[in-house]
Amino acid sequence: MFSAELIEQLAQELDASEKSRQQVEHFSKRFPGMTIEDGYRVSRAWVSMQIAAGRKVIGHKIGLTSRAMQMASQIDEPDYGTLLDSMLYTATPVEVLAIPASNFIAPRVEVELAFVLKSPLRGPGLEGGKEVTIEDVLAATEFVTPAIEIIDSRIEQFDRHTKVMRKVFDTISDNAANAGIVVGARRAAPASMDLPWCGAILRQNGVVEETGLAAGVQGHPAIGVAWLANKLAPWGESLEAGQIVLAGSFTRPVAAKAGDEFEADYGLLGKLCFKFV
Repeated sequence: MFSAELIEQLAQELDASEKSRQQVEHFSKRFPGMTIEDGYRVSRAWVSMQIAAGRKVIGHKIGLTSRAMQMASQIDEPDYGTLLDSMLYTATPVEVLAIPASNFIAPRVEVELAFVLKSPLRGPGLEGGKEVTIEDVLAATEFVTPAIEIIDSRIEQFDRHTKVMRKVFDTISDNAANAGIVVGARRAAPASMDLPWCGAILRQNGVVEETGLAAGVQGHPAIGVAWLANKLAPWGESLEAGQIVLAGSFTRPVAAKAGDEFEADYGLLGKLCFKFV
């Protein structure tokens, strides 16, 4: 297990990377004994630094929800990170949202659904907590809305020397690669639609790059939200009313650069239109 001093050092490296837009080398390469728990401790230390600097927690994200991504990462469950107010971008139906490309290092776009909670979800061991189920998630959800997650890499995706891909420990340390969230489309009560059949078409510069159904997220997008509530409990944490939870991408990540314009069409749930400038 990493020492408190090493946790703080690596969190400082992530902070410096975000500010300088210069990626750091794989933690897992430099510290081969690294564990998943070490990764989450680094991530929490980095988030604590952001909070100390004035940022606010607005929710959480779930990643690696597809079986293919889990197998590629050599794990058997998703990962998760924290959403901060500085990451939030709100689109409108009448104009294309401009997002500064300079806010990111190597941004990629993922299509998701977001759950916005009206009541807390507390897992086993917490006061008033229990094993959270899909039914609990749906009952605690005020509305579901389309969301784009912008993922990024403060830790380089491929090692600069060996070209080996980073390990899951690195991704977890890096706040599960989270860097931005775009919202602003329609809102719907979860009981008003068949969530696994919610789909989207992602266009990049007018070309269809990805299509998908929310069933791609473990069969039902609420499964991951329940999993997260239970996973946070041993850390003394819970999902709170008003928070946004990104349930996981049901498309592959699409690389973006300055000048790229995206349209995520969710059908009856509306569109999210944005451009990196």
